[in-house]
Amino acid sequence: MARVRWDRLGRVAMLGVLVVLAYLYLSAGAHLLSTWRQARGVSAKVAAMARENRQLQRQHEALGSPGTVEAQARRLGLMKHGEQPYIVSNLPNN
Repeated sequence: MARVRWDRLGRVAMLGVLVVLAYLYLSAGAHLLSTWRQARGVSAKVAAMARENRQLQRQHEALGSPGTVEAQARRLGLMKHGEQPYIVSNLPNN
């Protein structure tokens, strides 16, 4: 009849528990590293979008002012109602 060697069985069980714990720690570490990398990528995107938002806010404020609207209209050749247009011709070439 075979006798159970409890000391050997205890060592094998402890080794199994150690292997499982090592796997759990390594798995958690790999997941933490992956999450950290993903967070860095998202932070970079958020910073780029914040810069773009500030630029668009400045552009919105500039386009909303009456002076900017009038300057754009003048560049397009538009006039205010009642203004007299003048056409200058026969200018010498530089």
